[in-house]
Amino acid sequence: MAFENLEVWFVTGAQLLYGGDAVVAVDAHSNAMVKGLNDSGKLPFKVVYKGTANSSSEVSAAFKAANNDEKCVGIITWMHTFSPAKMWIHGLQELKKPLLHLHTQFNKEIPWETMDMDFMNLNQSAHGDREFGFINARMRRPRKVVVGFWQDEQTLAKIAVWMRVSAAWADAQSMRIIRFGDNMNNVAVTDGDKVEAEMRLGYHVDEYPIADLVAVMDQVSEADVTAMLKTYEKEYILADNVKEGGKDRKQVILAAREEIAMRRFLESKGAKAFTTSFDELSGMDQLPGLASQRLMAEGYGFGAEGDWKTAALCRTMWYMGQGLEGGSSFLEDYTLNFDGASSSILQAHMLEVCPLIAESKPRLEVHPLGIGGKNDPARLVFTTHEGTGVAATVIDMGSRFRLIVNQVDCIKSKALPKLPVASALWIPQPNLEVGAGAWILAGGTHHTSFSFALTQEYLEDYAEIAGIEMIVIDNDTTISNFKKELRMNDVYYLLNKALQ
Repeated sequence: MAFENLEVWFVTGAQLLYGGDAVVAVDAHSNAMVKGLNDSGKLPFKVVYKGTANSSSEVSAAFKAANNDEKCVGIITWMHTFSPAKMWIHGLQELKKPLLHLHTQFNKEIPWETMDMDFMNLNQSAHGDREFGFINARMRRPRKVVVGFWQDEQTLAKIAVWMRVSAAWADAQSMRIIRFGDNMNNVAVTDGDKVEAEMRLGYHVDEYPIADLVAVMDQVSEADVTAMLKTYEKEYILADNVKEGGKDRKQVILAAREEIAMRRFLESKGAKAFTTSFDELSGMDQLPGLASQRLMAEGYGFGAEGDWKTAALCRTMWYMGQGLEGGSSFLEDYTLNFDGASSSILQAHMLEVCPLIAESKPRLEVHPLGIGGKNDPARLVFTTHEGTGVAATVIDMGSRFRLIVNQVDCIKSKALPKLPVASALWIPQPNLEVGAGAWILAGGTHHTSFSFALTQEYLEDYAEIAGIEMIVIDNDTTISNFKKELRMNDVYYLLNKALQ
């Protein structure tokens, strides 16, 4: 149910040159393919066949309809026969939805013994898809190209990734981000151009004073708090000092009130993401760490210290990964562990790490927090499971947004008995020296949106749809080549801007 009521449209390319029988065959093959895609069980939501386009007017009509249909989050095109690309120009100029170009054919293998000219004329994907590829390249149209037989698992997997990203892109176009307070303490990398972000990435950022949230807290009933406490007792291991009768039980009660109020506030504003700041806590008993953790697990994007770009990316990455194993979270580079080839970075924050990435059932605890000047806050304490994931951030380079992606290997952490926070320990690929060095050279933030569920491919598709720069740090990265890539990107984007 993660993507209920969403769909992508499938439009086949052909022309009337080959006669009526060919039109009937193209339509039959397309229907069979779309049925096969849907019956495969490999795609996150349905594909809808929208017919064969044989003329410029038919292309434009299909793409205009897609633009105006809220259920449609993208278009898959496939050229069954040769489809003259000039007939696609006006439709592509109008199309506002993500595009996937599927290079396949109905038959898997060449029918060597029976193939004749009629078969050749009808089955021209090897020919027609190149014509369609040219016009997209000529028009500099962002798109994903998937090559492979339409029934192969690898092909289906690539289509599924694009579909999830297209759904997340649609979600971002109506994303409202609530900032409780402003950007904190003159931090540069977490701020940016909100106008350009809305123009380029779709989401809208609003600021609200914490007093507005406090007013909602005052309306939370004791019955609602009691019900929330029962939820905590069911889902987490409670430390002795926070159980009923424990000396810090009151702090959990107050944290529950904060969570209920924050959820209601976000729902009332139609928000999908939010930021907090320990500079903006007037009227609050404690930093709302527990609330932030639990809201992230529900799908709200989160960014600390006013970091609205990370909040948006957290929401988008969570949305892409719905139903996949692994989970996602906001994280922050905290401290380094130099250990030769196993040198790593401890990822944590004051409180706000999402329990979706926990290795085991989290513990609900209350401890002092040496920042913010408030009472001891409740929080979920856990370590993440081991595995490979992606850490990503979006930064504002002034002339463009840059998406930085680092593949990381989460490893087993030692116990932290005096640091009662949720944490992860990872080695950035290819190693700490190169991975962290490249991240710093690229201008990466100290905050990241992290996911075990996603791969680099998801973020490549996202950057392509958004039309933003993406730079990857992985096992193939060297500092020398990475510097060259950064310089070449600067030249490319400067020239591209000048040509617009």
